[in-house]
Amino acid sequence: MRTYTLHPERDALAGQAHGLERAYLVPDGFSWTAFAYGPLWFFFHRLWLAGLGVLVLLAVLAMAGRFLGLTPVAGFVVALLAMVLIGLEASSLRRWTYARAGRPVRDAVMAASPEEAEMKAALRWLGGGSLPRPASAGHASLAVPPSDLAIGMFPFSEGRR
Repeated sequence: MRTYTLHPERDALAGQAHGLERAYLVPDGFSWTAFAYGPLWFFFHRLWLAGLGVLVLLAVLAMAGRFLGLTPVAGFVVALLAMVLIGLEASSLRRWTYARAGRPVRDAVMAASPEEAEMKAALRWLGGGSLPRPASAGHASLAVPPSDLAIGMFPFSEGRR
């Protein structure tokens, strides 16, 4: 299952179909096409600033590799690592660009395919104004006080010594 975020226009109201027509659905996770095509993927999605930033990053890495006298194998490894980073962060940069353009994240759905995600997002959007919102009281539903929580995979801290 993959998570998809819904980005309608800022003034779109839940329950109205015309707000959903121009919304974007962004998949979360590694993007193989952004990994393979780099800046072209960003330009295809009309993400001009992110695409220019990626293009500048790759050019700076290439010039730094030449300046430092890296071997072709080391230069290839550096470029490959940069492309892996681009593939990992492509969807986050896409969400950031949409938020800057007045399309904040309004909903998130989990689905096995983009078609299923579109259907789930449309059903939730058109079902009324009851889109889930993050709880404002962050610690109200916790069984333990926040001071006893641990960060990471462990649910509780070891206690005070």
